[in-house]
Amino acid sequence: MEIQAERKERLKAALLAQLEGRMQVEDQELRERIDSAVLEEGGQCYLPLKQRLKLGRELFDSFRRLDILQELVDDPDITEIMVNGSRHVFVERRGAITQWDKEFESTEQLEDLIQQIVSRVNRSVNLSSPIADARLEDGSRVHVVLRPVAIDGPVLTIRKFPEPITMQKLISYGSISREAANFLNQAVRAGYNIFISGGTGSGKTTFLNALSGFIPKEERIITIEDSAELQIRHIPNLVRLETRAESRDGAKEISMRDLIRASLRMRPEGIRIKKGKSKRNKKRFPIPYTLRKHFFCNLIALLSAELLKIIQ
Repeated sequence: MEIQAERKERLKAALLAQLEGRMQVEDQELRERIDSAVLEEGGQCYLPLKQRLKLGRELFDSFRRLDILQELVDDPDITEIMVNGSRHVFVERRGAITQWDKEFESTEQLEDLIQQIVSRVNRSVNLSSPIADARLEDGSRVHVVLRPVAIDGPVLTIRKFPEPITMQKLISYGSISREAANFLNQAVRAGYNIFISGGTGSGKTTFLNALSGFIPKEERIITIEDSAELQIRHIPNLVRLETRAESRDGAKEISMRDLIRASLRMRPEGIRIKKGKSKRNKKRFPIPYTLRKHFFCNLIALLSAELLKIIQ
């Protein structure tokens, strides 16, 4: 195992040297360079076909995907990936949390992966700003905490979102009655404002996605999120907006309030807001009274009283 890891790092370093100065490399060219490097390695020492294929796949994942975590992201039974430093990786599979039998080769490997993830969504995370939210291309939510806040090394948490659960599925699971679903259907179509609140991991985003299925497809909808997670696929006239934190390179913060103000100039039929937990939740939430129809809002609030304080 150590020999394979050393071989992978050596070939990766050689490939990085070849690509130095290149702003962008297509996937096809990268695969060809990796295949050539693996073939050359196999000519110098005994390397079975299975190991060659595995080495090539791992090298490509380290450049373009999520390195050793890619197989976890590809596993449909896994809903959450929790990395506590380079040596401890836990997964939630079908509701049960277990420790994975693999680990990162070094803290630097984990930090490189984190920087790849956050840079793809124009976010930054470093010693002076060690906490960041991001997302993967498939919509999975990513949360990062670095040293010195994370004492035992970088912490990376990935919440995967499978295919959206429809209201019909929630009924079949017994999560909601058919009568309640019909009532909500009528409320959505009538244009009522709806707030969804609950604790972390309680299913707010899942329920908001299901509820959005009742929106008539001819409407114009705007979504505003701290980190883009909503999966509304049946609305052609859809605008997706995401907040942005202030960065060290001079980029200004774009807050939830800024996006709500901007959205009102886009002639929305409705707005869907998914707001994470933050100290801003303690401030009065700017409900856009000028909306023609829907306003859906997803807030972390454990008690109804907390929700009322946020929106009053």
